[in-house]
Amino acid sequence: MSRRTADPLTDDRAAAPAPDGYAYVELDEAAHHGHAVLAEECALAIAYNGISHAVMMVSPSALEDFVVGFSLTSAVVAAAEDIYDIQLKRAGEAFSAEVQIASRAFWALKQQRRNLAGTSGCGLCGVEALEQALPQLDTLSLNPLPPAAHLAELRTRIGQVQKLARQSGALHAALFVDESGEIVLCREDIGRHNALDKLIGALNREHRDARRGFAVVTSRCSLELIHKAVRAGFASLVSLSAPTDLCVRWARRHRLNLIHLPHHSPPRVYSPAP
Repeated sequence: MSRRTADPLTDDRAAAPAPDGYAYVELDEAAHHGHAVLAEECALAIAYNGISHAVMMVSPSALEDFVVGFSLTSAVVAAAEDIYDIQLKRAGEAFSAEVQIASRAFWALKQQRRNLAGTSGCGLCGVEALEQALPQLDTLSLNPLPPAAHLAELRTRIGQVQKLARQSGALHAALFVDESGEIVLCREDIGRHNALDKLIGALNREHRDARRGFAVVTSRCSLELIHKAVRAGFASLVSLSAPTDLCVRWARRHRLNLIHLPHHSPPRVYSPAP
């Protein structure tokens, strides 16, 4: 897969906010003035083989990772090898990604779009909406839980590698911890789904096995994150926020190890069932 960026401003250095930040005044009697660095947000339009597919609000860092991860977890492609080329362009505050995918993947995408178009009278509804919210997923093979030692001081270690969040706050992170317990990848975004898509894209681009370690999300653990984790083939997902009951049921059903890492308590294993 070849990838070309048409604008150098798409790299992580350009994603860093301006050092002076934005001016503000405190709303009290003292009315002190200051500057704060804020998280960046931009629109990213994604087109496959020339056909517009989605516009996402993202943080302008690791955009190629995001495109690969989004394409995989949205089932646009079955494997990263089906993505032949990504061209990123910038126009003002917006970005566009022109993605070339395999003919079989493009045909399946067009069929999906055609089926959804038939419901346009009332919007996306009924069976189609439910199939997207509660999709059919493959069941993972059984995998051991990560060693408890690899979860030790994990919150502190995450804070040390979240470079963008240290500058601005307001960013979620998705991270990959390898078999030795080291954090080897960290991707950040304003959207929790986007952060995980970026991580999945980075794993594929670096040819890392998602089963040889575990993923961590700093955000609320929603069902969509379970979907993405299963589709990506992670053995384990660790969340810094408690999962919902539906998340636990789906993780158990699909053999995804699901662990909650509370602030002041030992890790809690929700899947597999105790």
